[in-house]
Amino acid sequence: MKKTIKIYLGSLVILLFFPGFSEVFGQNARIKFDTDRIIGEVDKNLYGNFVEHLGRCVYGGIYEPGSPLSDANGFRKDVLEAVKGLNVSLIRYPGGNFVSNYHWIDGVGPKNERVPRMELAWARLETNEFGTNEFIKYCRAVGSEPYLSVNMGTGTIEEAQRWVEYCNIKEGPYYAELRKKHGFTEPYNVKYWSLGNEMDGEWQMGHLNAEDYTKKALEAAKLMRLTSPDIKLIAAGSSNYRPHADPDHWNRTTINNLRDVVDYIALHMYVGNPENNYYNFLATPLVMEQRTDIVRGMIKEAMQKADRGNRPPMYIAWDEYNVWYRARTDELMQGTRALEEKYNLEDALVIGGFLNVFIRNADIIKMANMAQLVNVIAPVFAEEKGMFRQTIYFPLELFAKNMQGKSLDLVVDCPTYNTDEFYLGLGEAQTKQSNVPYLDVSATYNNGEVVICVVNRHKENAIKTDIICQSGEFSDMLKISEINAPDIKAANDFGVENVKTVSKPDVKAKGNTVTYSFPAHSLTMIRGKIK
Repeated sequence: MKKTIKIYLGSLVILLFFPGFSEVFGQNARIKFDTDRIIGEVDKNLYGNFVEHLGRCVYGGIYEPGSPLSDANGFRKDVLEAVKGLNVSLIRYPGGNFVSNYHWIDGVGPKNERVPRMELAWARLETNEFGTNEFIKYCRAVGSEPYLSVNMGTGTIEEAQRWVEYCNIKEGPYYAELRKKHGFTEPYNVKYWSLGNEMDGEWQMGHLNAEDYTKKALEAAKLMRLTSPDIKLIAAGSSNYRPHADPDHWNRTTINNLRDVVDYIALHMYVGNPENNYYNFLATPLVMEQRTDIVRGMIKEAMQKADRGNRPPMYIAWDEYNVWYRARTDELMQGTRALEEKYNLEDALVIGGFLNVFIRNADIIKMANMAQLVNVIAPVFAEEKGMFRQTIYFPLELFAKNMQGKSLDLVVDCPTYNTDEFYLGLGEAQTKQSNVPYLDVSATYNNGEVVICVVNRHKENAIKTDIICQSGEFSDMLKISEINAPDIKAANDFGVENVKTVSKPDVKAKGNTVTYSFPAHSLTMIRGKIK
C-alpha cells in the first residue's frame, strides 16, 4: 500500500488543534481504484461463523428447549432471526478445543439414550442433547452451510471416516443406515471437514508435533475421501504464536506434507487491548495480513511440487478470529458462562479491519469464521429475557450483505502512524507496527457497482479524502453507511443500541472523483455505480 506521509504517535498532539488533515498537510488523502485491477473473487465463505460446545453458545444460546422464546426444535427464535441477519455462509462445529475429546457418536440417536460426558476443554458437563442432527437442522434453519471438525486429538481416523459415512452416504453401510434409523433418510452431504483443531497448541488434548499431526491427518484424509470423494478438507495450521513457539515450522510442514490432499490451511488469531492503547489495538489487523503473506508464500512454493489433479491450489481459512481479552482469566474461561465478552466501538473497528484484510487478500483467503456465534465472544448476546446485537455484529452484517464480486487492488495515499511495542493479546507474541495507514480500505466491484469500506483509525480527526475512479465515472448518487459513536468505548446492551449501522445522506457524484470526509473512529461503506 502506497504511503507518502508518516506521522508518529508522539507527534499526534499537534493535530488536536486542527479540524482535519487537509489543513495540516495541504492535501487530501486519496483512494484510487481501477475496476480492471482485480485481486480475486470474493468467496461467500468469508462470512462464516463458529459454534462450539463452550459456555452458553449452544445451551442457552442457539438452543434452549422449553423457553417461550424457542421453536419446536428448541431453537431460540430471536437469536435465529439475528443470525439470519448476518447472512452466515457456513458454520463451523463442534469445536474448537472441545472437539479434541468429542466423539460424535455420543451426540446422535434418541436423546434419552445419550450419555453425559466430562467436557475436559472448558470444564463443564456435556449432556450431548445437541449433536450432529440438531446442528444440521440449525444450519438449514438459518440458511448456512455446515462445516464439521473431526477429532484428531483423542479420536481415530476410523472415527472420522464413520462420521463422514453417517453424514454423506445415502444408504447401505452401517452408519448411513444408522442415520436413517435416527429418522434422517436423506444424506446431509456435508462439504467442509477440518482435520482437527489447533493441534500445534500444547493446551490441545491429544497435542501432536507437526510431523505426527500430518501423518495422522494424511491417513484420515485418505479414509474420508474414499468415503465421500468430493468433500473439502481443511488442515489445522498454526494457532500458537507465543514467544517460544515456531508457527512457521508448523505451517510449512503441514502445507508440504498435505499439499496433495487438503484444500485449505486453517489459521487462528485473537487480539485484544489489555493495555487500553487505542492506536496499538487498531493496528492488530495488519499482523493478520502479515501472517497471511507468509503462509501465502509457503503455499505458492509447495504448489509447484504438488500433485492435485484438477483441484485448485490450497487456500487459507481464517476459521477462528475475533477480539478476545476481557474474559481470559481462568475463572472466566470455564463453566457455563465462559468467555462472555462485551464489545464496544473500538472492537467493531478492529473487526472491520479484519474483514478488510479478507477482501484485500481474496485470491488466497477463501474462508473465514468469526468465533463464535452466540454469547461466547459473539456478535449476538442472549439471556432468558431476550437478546441484543453486540457492536461487532454490524461490520459483519455490512460486509456480508454488500461486499461481493471481485476484490479490487487499490492505491491508498494517506497519513500513517507507528505503534509502540505491544502484545497482540493474552498468549500472543509482541509486535511493533510501522507506517500504519489511518485509512484502512478495501473495495469490491460487482455488476457495475463499486463498494468501498473504510476504517478511519484516527481517534480525533476526520480525514478528507478524494476517491478517484481510474476506469470510468461515477453515476449519480453514492449510498453511505456508517458505524460510529461519540465514544470509542460505547457499547450495546438490552434495549440499548449505541453502536449500529446508520444510513447517511446520499452524496452526489459527478465525473471520476468524489471527495468525502471520513469521520474519526468510524467504519464507512460507500456504494455507487460506475459508468
